[in-house]
Amino acid sequence: MIEQLGPQDAQFLFAQAGNTLTHVMSVNIYDPAGAPGGTVRFKDIIAHVASRVATSPVFRRKLHRLPFDFDFPYWVEDKDFDLEAHLSHARLPRPGDWRQFCIQVARHFSRPMDMTRPLWDMYVVEGLDNIPGIAPGSFATLTRIHHAAIDGASGTHFFVALSDRDAAGHPVFDLAESAVPLGAEPAPLETLTRAFNANLTSPVRLMQSLVKLSPGLLRAAQGGLAHPGQMGPGVPETRFNAPLSPHKVFDAAEFPLVELSAIRALVPGATINDVVLAICAGALRTYLLHHGELPDERLVATAPVNLRTKSAEASRPGNNISAMSVKLPTDLADPAERLAAVRDFTMEAKEARAGLSARVMTDLTKHIPGATMALAARMLTSPRFAPRASNLFISNVPGPQFPLYMAGARTTHQYGLAPLANNMGLFIATPSYDGKISFCVTADRAIMPDVAFFRTCLEQAEAELGAALLARAAAMREKAPPAGDKDMPQRGKDVASGKKRVVRSAASVARARRKT
Repeated sequence: MIEQLGPQDAQFLFAQAGNTLTHVMSVNIYDPAGAPGGTVRFKDIIAHVASRVATSPVFRRKLHRLPFDFDFPYWVEDKDFDLEAHLSHARLPRPGDWRQFCIQVARHFSRPMDMTRPLWDMYVVEGLDNIPGIAPGSFATLTRIHHAAIDGASGTHFFVALSDRDAAGHPVFDLAESAVPLGAEPAPLETLTRAFNANLTSPVRLMQSLVKLSPGLLRAAQGGLAHPGQMGPGVPETRFNAPLSPHKVFDAAEFPLVELSAIRALVPGATINDVVLAICAGALRTYLLHHGELPDERLVATAPVNLRTKSAEASRPGNNISAMSVKLPTDLADPAERLAAVRDFTMEAKEARAGLSARVMTDLTKHIPGATMALAARMLTSPRFAPRASNLFISNVPGPQFPLYMAGARTTHQYGLAPLANNMGLFIATPSYDGKISFCVTADRAIMPDVAFFRTCLEQAEAELGAALLARAAAMREKAPPAGDKDMPQRGKDVASGKKRVVRSAASVARARRKT
């Protein structure tokens, strides 16, 4: 069966050029204490991955690109597939601390992938023996997949399919082979026929979509081409809006989900996602103030939106995403006011009304011929013409809330790295796993050379919200009748006691990380 890339998948492929790399990477840390013998060897990991190769076509299919990209590429089975060519391993130098681990993660993420093979690889890192909160003897897997093959939802399914639900090796999912075909190489005549039909019908479908666009969107597009390099309307210029270098940096802060859930009580109607955005806004404010670069206008973030309507669709590779623009209240000093402002924005500015609707733009790309899209993607990812419609990316991808295992070793931490683009040199990904949420920072090294300080800013922003909740609970107690705590609403007491642990936890994490 012939399997051709969809328009969104092809976008991520065509956008890769120069220092713009469009792969994602999952970082999982494992404690092998529960594995047989208390250890996991590299050959055990190879055997485990081999047992899961049939669960997804991503493992064994590669790209078949056409000359001059005159049509979208095809997925074809790699007849020379060699599993061990996709796995490698190394060891951190002593003392094996958090800083060395972050450097190793960033270096691997910064390397281009081999685009002639199936678009994934796994790098096993040992020697994580001096990192607070990580058991001695732990190891990590750095698994890269090109964004042309997966999006956030299908990527989560891919990684979970590699996992077990217990140390005994029972898989999370049924190990039945994937129903998605690997793809056969198209014959030259069929390739030409498909390309001709696509280019012949696309202009008609494109015009039908264009009539849906508002005059405002057309004026914005015209202005962007007429004034390349300028910031979009209402978007302040920051250090994050600069051309990319070849080098990336990584760091992460981790919080219990129960703490973020408690913080929601600060503002009625606030969601976990609102708390995430408020923490990011607080961290960005502190970081830019430290550098004397905080603009008067609010920063704008691009937030990907999952368009998959059924949970079953998550198992199908490829991309089905849109995006929305989010105003971050970086102009507000009070953490509770920041959370309230985020809540107000997210309640009122749904996807169809948040700036220029990326759903409309997604609809347009479905009707652009392959050669045109390839040319446009290369132009719009160049340092000169790359759009400056927002300041950074923020992505919140929910993950499994139960422990996962691989080869008997328990997954203790999960992090994620995502692509950067020219003029968009900061990406904050917030995957959640087993009761914790990680704020994972991917940035260009020239844009954010002090990424460890930004991690501290994230920890401080979360602690500020916790302190605000403590102050709110204390004020409620003062207003309570003389009967005291017995008449205080139970929820308020739970929140107050819980946030004492929140503030102490954030402070202790910051102190532990600073020691490294």
